[in-house]
Amino acid sequence: MNYIGIIGRKNDNKITFNQEVINVINKYNCIPIGIIVDFDNEPNIEFNKIKNIIDLCDGFILQGGSDYYDIDILITKYLYENNIPTLGICLGMQTMAMTFNGTMSEINNHNSKNEYVHDIKINENSKLYNIIKKDKIFVNSRHNSYIVNTDLDISATNNIIEAIEDKNKKFFIGVQWHPESIMDENSILLFNYFFLSIK
Repeated sequence: MNYIGIIGRKNDNKITFNQEVINVINKYNCIPIGIIVDFDNEPNIEFNKIKNIIDLCDGFILQGGSDYYDIDILITKYLYENNIPTLGICLGMQTMAMTFNGTMSEINNHNSKNEYVHDIKINENSKLYNIIKKDKIFVNSRHNSYIVNTDLDISATNNIIEAIEDKNKKFFIGVQWHPESIMDENSILLFNYFFLSIK
């Protein structure tokens, strides 16, 4: 049995986990490991407290949320350096980008509850394209900020960066949309590849 780590997100005075992400992990017969972080603790001390739990995990899904913290950057860097398969979703993607010299800005027209909001163009030289086999797909959109640039490869865009990756890793891909909410053909292809990469 494989274990997939999820870092809890700070939401007011609560630590939350996305039920749709948990449902996907269960669907692929893996066990979700929710990691509760003390965001008020010194990041390096906190990382050392949870490192043994991180090492138990075969892969990670960095879930969406409102804010990322220094501890999120330390975790993401560790996942990258140790080639632990990582899928970043929405804020998870943004955290991946910011870990590698990214910059972020605010946006006010990309937060919608609709199932599909806009299309994205996928770079044909990317791992994401090799997975989905399409140069354009339709996605949802639920974010109020966006990545302006990053040292990671940009694998999809519309008028902003929509996906990033390092194709030299087993799986290190971040997407700005929420595939766990759509679960269409393209989402399933993405999740299939992620879960195969942890075997």
